[in-house]
Amino acid sequence: MIYINDLMSGIDIFKALSSEIRIQILELLAKHQALNLNDLATRLNLSNGAITMHIKKLEESGLIEINTSVGKHGIQKLCYLNKDKLMIDLRKKDVSNLYEVELQVGHYSNYQVSPTCGLATKDSIIGEFDDPRYFADPRRIDSEILWLAEGFLEYRIPNYLKPNQSFREIQLSMEIGSEAPGYCDNYPSDIYFYLNGIEIGYWTSPGDFGDAKGAFNPDWWPPHLNQYGMLKLIRINKEGSFIDGCRISDVTIDQINLDYKSELTFRIAVTDKSVNKRGLTIYGKHFGNYSQDLLVRVLYDVHEE
Repeated sequence: MIYINDLMSGIDIFKALSSEIRIQILELLAKHQALNLNDLATRLNLSNGAITMHIKKLEESGLIEINTSVGKHGIQKLCYLNKDKLMIDLRKKDVSNLYEVELQVGHYSNYQVSPTCGLATKDSIIGEFDDPRYFADPRRIDSEILWLAEGFLEYRIPNYLKPNQSFREIQLSMEIGSEAPGYCDNYPSDIYFYLNGIEIGYWTSPGDFGDAKGAFNPDWWPPHLNQYGMLKLIRINKEGSFIDGCRISDVTIDQINLDYKSELTFRIAVTDKSVNKRGLTIYGKHFGNYSQDLLVRVLYDVHEE
């Protein structure tokens, strides 16, 4: 997600979006995950020079990313969406009153796992498929993809607030999906979210996607396994709990009773409570379609002492 909380800082993005052609390029990349310059030029009936100009503006704005790869016809430049969500906050506030941390998906502090399950770093599988014991392996810290049929993963979020500060909103962004043996694009799973043990709502993943190679998957990752998920944004604030802007519960951040001394734990779970109990996969920087781990943003208020 690209987050703009100051309009002036988003000028390059707004300029990039002022072109109908560039919006069409973004739509094509959203549909096909990755396309090279020739593909884009052909689909939009543009010259290579024209498409290069538009791609340059999109890249400079941060909306897309370009990777060079070797194909059948030599070196080619592949274009990807950098993020699939753009959030613009029009409310005027002190933009210094927030902090961000990115937690590696393997850096969970607690877990409960049932097969099918497994985990892998960007270089190799850890242990063996469908053996929950390997979720305790010391190498799990470097995991970039984890999957389980039932259970939970729990992460500790650092609390950097001071005594004169209070929580206003917590945002969590991650690429997640269901978990099918192999993959299945139509495989709904109810995934629940908890903050400090309090259920804040759930989201139904539509499937465990494998129709196309994940943009950041390592070359060794087998094509018959899941390839990518969906990037979701969870927000807990004084109005309630939301996912991608849609309310998932009335639980507010005040009801969780947080202060500067509070421990923060975030749990992602598929349990007996799930009507559609078809597992969970979470993707890190080197898997899926988004180069990020579990991104946490904390917004807070400052009070006079």
